[in-house]
Amino acid sequence: MTDSLASQEQSAAGDTANVCYSNLTPSGWVDVQWWNSAACGSTFVPNTKQIKQLTGYPVGTRVNACASTYPPSGWTITSSYYSSSCQYSAVPSLNNNSWTLVRSF
Repeated sequence: MTDSLASQEQSAAGDTANVCYSNLTPSGWVDVQWWNSAACGSTFVPNTKQIKQLTGYPVGTRVNACASTYPPSGWTITSSYYSSSCQYSAVPSLNNNSWTLVRSF
């Protein structure tokens, strides 16, 4: 289920990839969705994530992302909120788990 690191490094702004939770989110990428998939093992914990490439977006671009990884350099958190798409914990809650990010430099 994982894309090769080489294909992730050659991606363009806005490209997405689905990876198992055990793969670290690469630099310049953010998590944008979590779910459970048998392809990543048998568990009740969300074990699959969609990641999005942010490198290359122009200043001022807004992106919604899960709070499961820190924003890349040059991106600022402007708001936080709850999203059912970003439940990445075995114990889900209604606490803020997502951010709106803005490219600041």
